[in-house]
Amino acid sequence: MKIRIFVTGGTFDKEYNELDGSLFFKDTHLPEMLALGRSSVPADTRTLMMIDSLDMTDADRETIASNVLKATEDKIVITHGTDTMVETAQVLAKKVKGKTIVLVGAMIPYKFGSSDGLFNLGAALAFVQTLPAGVYIAMNGRYFKWDNVRKNKKVGEFEEIK
Repeated sequence: MKIRIFVTGGTFDKEYNELDGSLFFKDTHLPEMLALGRSSVPADTRTLMMIDSLDMTDADRETIASNVLKATEDKIVITHGTDTMVETAQVLAKKVKGKTIVLVGAMIPYKFGSSDGLFNLGAALAFVQTLPAGVYIAMNGRYFKWDNVRKNKKVGEFEEIK
């Protein structure tokens, strides 16, 4: 079972500019993270875009959905910014059937060293292999169905909608 990983950017892949304190994108950290995590899961990674999810447009979401539909794999992990992850999950749930799709992100950039990204990525890889077809979000060691989750900005975690 091969997994397809699509990269879209988000905090997961941000870098820190030490001169002016800004965050920016260079390259994805996915290969390094998979190696560091000693992942033995067969996976193909493709970068679709490197943007902050707050800058993601409907056209960007269509690009993601189109690539998921074209993928021969039925197990898909998508790295994504946490601010609009639920909106992208909603688009995918409407357009894609018969595949297990897990969106994953990080609250702290991987390059900061104290990131939750590596842990979240490992969880997403495990969830995509075990969950039935559908669209999910993996954060904080948990998975959530796309239509029953929100980002709690006060505590910096994802939670079920009660």
